[in-house]
Amino acid sequence: MTFLRVSQAATFMGVSDDTVRRWIAQGSLVGTKDDAGHTVVDGVDLAQLARRNAVSPQDPANVRSSARNRLVGLVTAVTSDPVMSQVELQCGPHRIVSLMSTEAVRDLGLEPGSVATAVVKSTAVIVETEGTK
Repeated sequence: MTFLRVSQAATFMGVSDDTVRRWIAQGSLVGTKDDAGHTVVDGVDLAQLARRNAVSPQDPANVRSSARNRLVGLVTAVTSDPVMSQVELQCGPHRIVSLMSTEAVRDLGLEPGSVATAVVKSTAVIVETEGTK
């Protein structure tokens, strides 16, 4: 079982330490003390709270798709040469970078400040954890 300190939980949830303490006081999360006397929360409980609190902007594409990993965000930068472009999106706390043709950038009207959806469909997704052997 994974336990996270209040400051770690706050970082993962994108809130202040005080907000996590309020969630504990309100009963939204259960806090316990670790061996060092620090307040910790169960990682499973925090993950469930994160899922319940997740708010995604409306996907402007309004299409049906088999891709489940759809991240709506704002285009923050477009760097183009005559053939290829790099498009950066800020999707919540996540920076997504896509390489595409400059023609596609023009066709899609991508420019800083525009709303776009990053769609990720891959059988090769790498998951990493902190290494301890």
